Amino acid sequence: MDGNGRWAQEKGQDRLFGHLHGVESVRDIVEGAAELGVHFLTLYAFSTENWDRPEYEVTGLMELLINTIRKEVPTLNKNNIKLHVIGAVDMMPDYAQKALDEAIAETSTNTGLNLVMALSYSSRWEIINATKKIANDVLNGKLKPDEIDQDKYNQYLSTAAIPDPELMIRTSGEHRISNFLLYQLAYTELYFTNTLWPDFRKENLYEAIIDFQLRQRRFGKTGDQLKQDQLH
Repeated sequence: MDGNGRWAQEKGQDRLFGHLHGVESVRDIVEGAAELGVHFLTLYAFSTENWDRPEYEVTGLMELLINTIRKEVPTLNKNNIKLHVIGAVDMMPDYAQKALDEAIAETSTNTGLNLVMALSYSSRWEIINATKKIANDVLNGKLKPDEIDQDKYNQYLSTAAIPDPELMIRTSGEHRISNFLLYQLAYTELYFTNTLWPDFRKENLYEAIIDFQLRQRRFGKTGDQLKQDQLH
């Protein structure tokens, strides 16, 4: 969800003004995804690199995040949406961790859209963290090196219970992944748009999904092989 700061600067406002309006886009996209029957929606809300931003912006983002989540829990429950969080949450302030834990607990029985918030997240952190856990289990005799394969490795990632994304949307004209789900995006379709996040709405989401539906996902196979698979 990129472009909040630039959106605000274009309007002569503070960066936090852009983040505030970015929340409106979050509401609209979550609602649109739920209406379409999407099972999992992951929002990259705050990276580990974002901790290096000016202190006032980080503090403002934390307060905005927690206030928004607390306010939106009744709406999430009304729409049967279950909240998940991935990332180094222990880096966040205690009050933020408490609010997140409460929201996760309050939506835990919902069975509709799974809304995954990537907070204090970076893919390199996740991969290193998973590798450390595997190394510890090998040292303690819980795991043999030759038992490690893709399925086993997936079990040590933050996304162990979450399927790999089918579509990754990046807003604001940037054409990079920025340390987001590097392992999981191996066969994900990438979609880049110049629209800044505060202007991104359901219609933009629909355009991205339509573009995705027109693509042929081969997963290493040839187009002819896919046709044969479809016939069978």
